[in-house]
Amino acid sequence: MTQHAEETQRAEETQRAEVTEPGLALVTGGTGYIGGRLVGELLAAGFRVRVLARHPERLRDRPWASRVEISPGDARDPEALAKALSGVEVAYYLLHSLSVDDGFEQEEEDTASGFAHAASSAGVQRLVYLGGLLPPGTPTLSPHLRSRRRVGEILRASGVPTVELRAAVIIGSGSVSFEILRYLTERLPAMTTPRWVGSRIQPIAVRDVLRYLVAAARFPHEVNRSFDIGGPDVLTYAEMMQRYAAVAGLRTRVIIPVPVLSPGLSAHWVGLVTPVPASIARPLVESLKHEVVCHEHDIAAFVPDPDGGLMPFDDAVRRALARVKEADVTTRWSEASTPGAPAKPWPGDPEWSGGTLYRDVREARTDAAPHEVFAVLDGIGGENGWYSLPVAWWARGLLDRLSGGGGLRRGRRNPDRLAVGDAVDFWRVEERVPDELLRLRAEMHLPGLAWLEFALAPTATGGTHLVQRALFHPRGLAGHLYWRGIAPFHALVFGPMVRNIAAAAARPPVAR
Repeated sequence: MTQHAEETQRAEETQRAEVTEPGLALVTGGTGYIGGRLVGELLAAGFRVRVLARHPERLRDRPWASRVEISPGDARDPEALAKALSGVEVAYYLLHSLSVDDGFEQEEEDTASGFAHAASSAGVQRLVYLGGLLPPGTPTLSPHLRSRRRVGEILRASGVPTVELRAAVIIGSGSVSFEILRYLTERLPAMTTPRWVGSRIQPIAVRDVLRYLVAAARFPHEVNRSFDIGGPDVLTYAEMMQRYAAVAGLRTRVIIPVPVLSPGLSAHWVGLVTPVPASIARPLVESLKHEVVCHEHDIAAFVPDPDGGLMPFDDAVRRALARVKEADVTTRWSEASTPGAPAKPWPGDPEWSGGTLYRDVREARTDAAPHEVFAVLDGIGGENGWYSLPVAWWARGLLDRLSGGGGLRRGRRNPDRLAVGDAVDFWRVEERVPDELLRLRAEMHLPGLAWLEFALAPTATGGTHLVQRALFHPRGLAGHLYWRGIAPFHALVFGPMVRNIAAAAARPPVAR
């Protein structure tokens, strides 16, 4: 019987065996992209969870913070590790530096060795590590991939059965690799690129990565090996950009590879075009020169593919952009709930993740009570106007009509009160919470998505703190240019607007 057949038989026997109550799982890297999402998945699967964190305060706002045990400490501190690993059944090693400083590989090796020793001493029954997919043969690896391979070797040699999952590009909002792909594609309709855009890659949806990570905790005790994990599509980086553009509704990108861009120059190019810092982009860019395609799919013997198969690339991108909320992936609702809108960053995600969302925020205070301010907002638009520079609103409405839109002609259904779904000139009421919130979604012709939002909060003196936000999610380069072109006029339109609304609320009502 072959090794693969034996593993398949053992996996089937494990699935037929009585399922015991899951034990205690330790998650390292809980403030990171995968770790922060994995905790919620483990809780949903019934595990008790402990999180090792150097900065416990960064976990305070996680939705699962009150349901886990937080163990303060550094993974390089033997005492902190011993305490964190006490009583743990399965430990997740999700630590990896994106540093390119001299000595980072040795530091990662030392940290992994210390963790492996501590896990063995504590009697941990299973280690799970998320590493990087390696190219075929024995090429000269980038430091990033070389370090990941070495960490996997150390953990598997620890004496604690280890499952190493090797993944390439993970598709999900917040993933550094995905954010680079997003920004490059959205901001550059035409580009000269490094040669690595021709490298073949097997990306995987974050949903499938999390599914494998949770399942790995229950693998048979004797399994101690690496598994390649990837989605159903094998694409070049250039093809991923074109497929992303198609899903995002952008035009086909013009991509011209050139041979003169070194990894260092490529990283600076990424840092210039995107908000991803060059220091973070460099180790990933250096790895993209390799072909990273799965050599086996042995993981299916222990974790069968879901009905319908693993998530295709296009669907993974669509979910990352649309923020489809589902039970098996922790996602983030957008600041405005329209599909395709950008989302508020998940706690712990880099501030530059989630796509570009331009903001113009204005505030005002008034002695008027929240219900008085909201009464003014309920009557906004139509014959009452927009409380600032009428000629600017007239000109924007005319421009919208000339481009085939409705402009300001629609007015409003009821002059005194709004309801969710109502049209207000070239806006639509998306959310209305009396005395607290009014959100309007733009329906004029725009190279992107836009909202105008008013949030009200009572003050200690009985007045109101009014926050007005104009939000814009650009689509393609035209969207970025549009926002930058109109930004100088915001002070003329949005500044007086919030002040005039606050002032109107403080005036005595006019008798009719």
